[in-house]
Amino acid sequence: MLLPHLRLKSSFRPLRPTAVLPHRRHLLSPSPAASRIHLRQPNSISSPSINASPPLLLSEETCLRLISCSKSASPKQSSRVHSPILKLGLAGDLLLCNNLLSLYSKHGQPGSARKVFDEMPVRDIVSWTAIVSAFVQSGDEDEALRLYQRMLLAGFVPNHFTLSSVVRLAASLRDFDLGTNLHGFIIKRGFGSNFVLESGLVDFYSKCGLFDDACRLELMAGRDVVSWTTMISASVQAEDWRKTVSFYMAMLNDGVFPNEFTLTMLLSACSNLGSGHGDLVHGHLILLGIELNLAVKTALVDMYSKCGNLGSAVTALRLTSDSDVILCTAIISGFARAGDCTGAVSYFKVMLTGSAIHPNSFTYATLVNASSNGGSPELGKMFHCLTVKAGVEDDASVGNAIVDFYSKWSSQLEDPVRAFEEISSPNVVSWTALIAGLVSHGDDRSAMTALTEMQAAGVKPSSFTLSAILTNLSSQETVGYTQKLHAAMMKANLNTRDITVGNSLVDAYAKLVRPRDALNVFDDMSQRDFYTYTSLIKCLNLAGLNQEALSLIVPLRIELGSVDGFTLASFLSAAAGLAATKCGGQLHGHSVVSGLDAFSSVSNSLVDMYGKCGRIDDARVVFVSIQRPNVVSWNSLMSGMASNGCFSDALSTFEDMRIAGVLPDSVTFLIALYACSHGGLIDLGIDYFHSMEERFGLVPTEDHYVCLVDMLGRAGRLEAAAAAVESMGHSPGALVYKTLLGCCRLHGNLVMGEWAASRAMEIHPLDSAVYVLLAGMYDDAGRIELGDQIRRTMKARGATRSPGTSWIQPTSKESSGQASNDSPAPLEEIVLTLASTMEE
Repeated sequence: MLLPHLRLKSSFRPLRPTAVLPHRRHLLSPSPAASRIHLRQPNSISSPSINASPPLLLSEETCLRLISCSKSASPKQSSRVHSPILKLGLAGDLLLCNNLLSLYSKHGQPGSARKVFDEMPVRDIVSWTAIVSAFVQSGDEDEALRLYQRMLLAGFVPNHFTLSSVVRLAASLRDFDLGTNLHGFIIKRGFGSNFVLESGLVDFYSKCGLFDDACRLELMAGRDVVSWTTMISASVQAEDWRKTVSFYMAMLNDGVFPNEFTLTMLLSACSNLGSGHGDLVHGHLILLGIELNLAVKTALVDMYSKCGNLGSAVTALRLTSDSDVILCTAIISGFARAGDCTGAVSYFKVMLTGSAIHPNSFTYATLVNASSNGGSPELGKMFHCLTVKAGVEDDASVGNAIVDFYSKWSSQLEDPVRAFEEISSPNVVSWTALIAGLVSHGDDRSAMTALTEMQAAGVKPSSFTLSAILTNLSSQETVGYTQKLHAAMMKANLNTRDITVGNSLVDAYAKLVRPRDALNVFDDMSQRDFYTYTSLIKCLNLAGLNQEALSLIVPLRIELGSVDGFTLASFLSAAAGLAATKCGGQLHGHSVVSGLDAFSSVSNSLVDMYGKCGRIDDARVVFVSIQRPNVVSWNSLMSGMASNGCFSDALSTFEDMRIAGVLPDSVTFLIALYACSHGGLIDLGIDYFHSMEERFGLVPTEDHYVCLVDMLGRAGRLEAAAAAVESMGHSPGALVYKTLLGCCRLHGNLVMGEWAASRAMEIHPLDSAVYVLLAGMYDDAGRIELGDQIRRTMKARGATRSPGTSWIQPTSKESSGQASNDSPAPLEEIVLTLASTMEE
């Protein structure tokens, strides 16, 4: 029953002409007599002469007030106002329906709004604007676009409120055609000076990757804080951090003071500029006297934590007692990002006990990621249990973290698969985490199947998804899978548009040592970076195309303007492969001028280059200049000495390495065994071999057995060499038997040589080297007929010999002596030197 004071107040309201709202005639339909009675007796409440019209008008106003009050209530409570409207027969009232649409839109209930909209007998521009806005706010952009198109077909002209929602829709869809058409319509209708529309257009152009066009929008002279905040937000979205700061300075010069949203966006930019900029913004915040509310405080904590300044983050956290789950998650994320699992867990405990705040899905995802990145598998399993207990394991963000955790730390492939199956609505990150886990476990076939299922589920793979597969393929079918992915990427034009995908393809072909395919991808890419060039140079070096690798110096300098440390190290490896001392010296000079010689990859490559060029003294000089030599540095120096016949020096360096506290790796022992084999130090080499597993925990590989067999065989200990082959923990390869066969030929042991040759032919029947060695051994023993028979067999089986090639660089007076004392040359001279070297 309506309250009397409301009815009394409403009884003074005159009756609206029915011509204004024609759709209400079936509800009101007052007779002329009733209208006259109502006008004569305005103060009468219960007069029997009044028909149903005044109570209905009375109910409409009351319902409007209830709708207005419900906008601040919860969605469940606000939906109760709809029922009285239906019971009172006001479901066709245009004003009430429009207000209901606005109410449902505000509370994020587009389904309920759609039901009201579909049942409306008459609609106006307000109705259409409300329903479009409801679906835009809910994130259903496709349905919002369909409704907007229906509105236009119905003959309604959008007003500035409608345009505000549709511009926002175009920004969400990144629909350039729609946005530019709206921009033209806004100018044509004279809405160009509207702050809200201007801000929406700036956001649209920024999200379409046209930040410069957004900046060129001509704003009105009296820009307000909303316009400036939109520009700042757009620059943050475009990741133009310095432009963000410049906008803020221009805003202050314009006499406009920031609000809390401006400061949160500005602090977000400072997260990428460093805590120094963040300190200045924090100081300016205090200077302006802006209240440190929860949103600004959270932005401060997040900024300091992302900058690695956890002390300032904790200080900002304690400035006020206000706290919520977002703030707690920000500080936990800061400690997790720094690899401090203990700190993350301690603040999680404070969150549960001291603040009594319930963690959300992002909190749990952060903790699982902290366990994964911090190397704490037991802690990760504990947090997994907590997510199950909290009932959030099916959330996408939590599930993604769990899939990634088990992919990294579980040897059972079923664990990440089971975690993926628990996710209620897997997104592209979920699929990518699963595919990366499958590939990392060596199950390439399942990874490709998952990629197919992902596309069948309507989830489009991202560049990170494709890169995760290409980077980690390791099965025998890698070549076929790579080519299939390459074909799919070419069909979608991803390899030319997306630099991440292009780089992954180049890197994949580099690992497969397919330089021609890598070059084709490289040529098709519209944009390249240092990673692209480095991957291609490595591929060419692995294929022995060192000269082609060095020829990339010129295009690299033209396209990127400089050389980074990894690319320079790859060029040095190419120079080392060619023994191109002059070119290597010029690269060394550039590394000193540019300061790149401080990179360990560059200095190690310099040691390796000088060693392979026979300039051991220069290699020593570079090695001594390294502040903290790692195992690669020591291996490069040892390899240079051993390959130039300085076997004693190489083994002495090995002992110096151990004294320096650097643990040797498998490559170190390969070099040591090579030095012992060619230096005649057999017993020392055997001691080194046995010490690998006994003292350093390194399991000898087939390459180590090849060196051991070569060392024993050269010394004439063929029985010991054969015993070493038989003692291998895994099946010997053809190279081991070929090495033993070569030693048997050297010492004329036909019986053991025939046994080694037969075993090698069983493994690799088309290896011409085995036939050549065996035939040569028969020739040396005077059994020419057997040698000819082996050659005929080789020809019949199709085991043809590969022609030998050689490459010799002419030496000059400059390159044959010691290093020059002249100042290092700039990169331009490197190009000239390289050109002259290639001409020679």
